Amino acid sequence: MKLFNSALVLSLIGSATAWWKPTPGTSYQIQLSGTLDLSYNVDMYDIDMYDTPNATIAELQQRGIKVICYFSAGTYEDWRSDKDRYSFDIIGTALPEWEGESWVDIRSSKLREIIEDRMKFAKAKGCDGVDPDNVDGAFNDNGFDLTADDQLDFNKFLATTAHGLDLSVGLKNDLDQIDDLVADFDFSVNEQCVEYNECDTLVPFIKADKPVFGIEYSGDKVVACATANSLDFDTLFKTLSLQSERYSCRELSEDSSLSSSVVSSTEGSKDQSESSNTPDQQDTDVEGEADSSQPDIVQTIAPKGCKSKPLHNKL
Repeated sequence: MKLFNSALVLSLIGSATAWWKPTPGTSYQIQLSGTLDLSYNVDMYDIDMYDTPNATIAELQQRGIKVICYFSAGTYEDWRSDKDRYSFDIIGTALPEWEGESWVDIRSSKLREIIEDRMKFAKAKGCDGVDPDNVDGAFNDNGFDLTADDQLDFNKFLATTAHGLDLSVGLKNDLDQIDDLVADFDFSVNEQCVEYNECDTLVPFIKADKPVFGIEYSGDKVVACATANSLDFDTLFKTLSLQSERYSCRELSEDSSLSSSVVSSTEGSKDQSESSNTPDQQDTDVEGEADSSQPDIVQTIAPKGCKSKPLHNKL
């Protein structure tokens, strides 16, 4: 009986820590629109959960790459396959910069059922973790008079739900609540902390040995990367549409050739191949092992609107 109890305890401990826990210095690529480029030699890919075929996720993982699946938790998007589950009473103010997207009532049990199912879908697809976006609606014009406590409760729900499925989970922006949430989340995904002089707010993640995956869209790369690197952030320069091009601050060296544009991972031309998968179509027709040649590119189609939310509403 004692042996059984010990084994049970160890099993419970193991299951409680089964999800991926990255540390600062984890290299990554984020791409949420355009033709998905699989050629980057990084530790993690952050990609759209609905638009990415299962076979692509499996291929990346066969190469030892972790896959984080993006979806919007705090907004309704009128192009998603589960859009009909969002009833009128939980859809709030439209986001003026992003066509077809509106804030949602994060207090709603109906919404939480949708989010739970989305995370189960991520688990079924083989994702190692999730990147739930728009988790700061309480600090924007949302149409529901949401409070900071409402947001805190919802974000903790996201973390608890993800971990219950052994999924890693990132906190997207929500700078005002980092001190209250750093223990619940495994990493931060932040947009434009250098541009807005907000990076110090994210340091609690680094102190907890959790990475800050930063994204900058504009500004001087040398200056911004010096700031990000000094804080031990893992920061990329990306285009606003979050397509394949990336410039990694971690890879900056003294003799790097810096240009005013974002640079890609390879020089010269690449062979391109496209899959026939459409948005929100789950991949079911691929069997067997991945091609050892590791095709560089698969097709992913961007839905309406840009997935990132770099335009802050400062209250």
